[in-house]
This record gives sequence, C-alpha cells and structure tokens, in this order.
Amino acid sequence: MARLRPARTCRNMSSQAWARYSLRKPKKNYIRARPHTSLTQFKMGKENPEFDLQMTLDAQQDVQLRSNALEAARQNANKHLEKTIPEGYLFRVLVYPHNVVREHRMAVGAGADRISQGMAHSYGRPVSVAARIKKNQSVFLIKTRKENIAVAHKAMVRASSKMSGLYKIRTS
Repeated sequence: MARLRPARTCRNMSSQAWARYSLRKPKKNYIRARPHTSLTQFKMGKENPEFDLQMTLDAQQDVQLRSNALEAARQNANKHLEKTIPEGYLFRVLVYPHNVVREHRMAVGAGADRISQGMAHSYGRPVSVAARIKKNQSVFLIKTRKENIAVAHKAMVRASSKMSGLYKIRTS
C-alpha cells in the first residue's frame, strides 16, 4: 500500500499521543482497528559476553518516526553488520511504534469540490503506526568488539540516514 502523504507531515510531535487500543475492553477503544507495524524484528546478531564496545544512536530532538522508516533503518544497518562482521555483533531496536497516525483523505481532481465536505470536524482514519522519540532517547544499540568500532559506526551512520531528525552516535 502506497503512502499518500510524506513522513514530514507527521514527524513533529505537536499533538497528544493517540494509541488507545485494548483487547480486553473493546468498547473502550478509541481505535477500532490498529494498523500493523512494519517493524517485526527487534534483536539481531548474537549475544556474547566478550563484547566490550557498546554503541547507541541517540535522538537530538523530539521526533515521531513511522514504523516503515524504522524498518528501513534497521535493515540497512543490519545488512552492513551481517556482511562485514557476521556473528560478531548484537544489534537491537530500542523503540516500539505505539502511536497511531491518522489521515483525513480528501478527494482530488476535477470536480472534487462538489463531492468533498472539507476539513470541518476532520478526525481521520488510522493509516500507520509511529514511535514517539524524545530528545536524548536511544533508538538503536550495537554491541561488538573494540576492533569493529569503524564497522559499527558506519552501520549507525547508514541507519540515521534513513530516518528524519538529528542523531548522534554515543560510544561506551
């Protein structure tokens, strides 16, 4: 399914979170059917006690990221790590897309003004889910050995290029 609007229309956290979805009390739901998330894997690589380097990708501003942007960043970083240091890393996604993004679709084209009711009392339908990330919150984590610091740094740079917002890489 193609996205009708670009991600820049929902990356700012100007409104409150809209994520109330309950399996136990369906009558209390604000959301009737929650859209599925594109992000399905959160832990890749192998856990190894010999890893002595930990690297995180931290947000420098408040941002809201759609699940498909997080998935693209995860795939890009994981592919780079898998090619260069297979079995020599642990890669984790530290955020989960809970927030439901709504969209009020409008009719476009010739004569659409006679069909459309406008934006009065527009509420929108759920189209995707997004993660609300606060300033200085970690998005990704890589654990590896110290000799692989350049590979891990390159993977974090590749991941940050797929997401909107400003990020910094922190090593410990």
